[in-house]
Amino acid sequence: MADDLVEQTLRHEAEQLLSLFRGAGLMIATAESCTGGLISAALTAIPGSSDAVERGFVTYSNAAKTEMLGVSADLIESHGAVSEAVARAMAEGALQYSHADVAVSVTGVAGPGGGTPQKPVGRVHLGAARRGHETLHVMLDLGDASRDRVRAESVQQAFKMAAQLAAP
Repeated sequence: MADDLVEQTLRHEAEQLLSLFRGAGLMIATAESCTGGLISAALTAIPGSSDAVERGFVTYSNAAKTEMLGVSADLIESHGAVSEAVARAMAEGALQYSHADVAVSVTGVAGPGGGTPQKPVGRVHLGAARRGHETLHVMLDLGDASRDRVRAESVQQAFKMAAQLAAP
């Protein structure tokens, strides 16, 4: 039941975001690590999404972030893949390597393992970039939430940030 509610909520939010982008004549790109393409999947589950979704990058590894989005290996080394700097660079790279007007990015520790004291499970950094605008950043600390919850809340936050940048 809870999974159905989450799925329905994400679908509704995706429909609203696509409507906003269509109305503004904008295209979106995604750059995803811990969500593994879930943002793109939620958007492209909606019929007709191709008129607002330009492309998605799933950059789970550090090499993928560097090769596909142009994120500096030195930046990843100095700040870590789960950081504000990398989330911002991922969003900006998704714009650079696409024809989109807005890009959202997510990098984090979805768990249940993989956390450290400095970057615990449930820590997620999101970025959102729009051509000609300042890149946004939000950090979520979801604590010891389930992997599914971390990923779903990350998608919801990415939608909010994209909507903020799509507003006139």
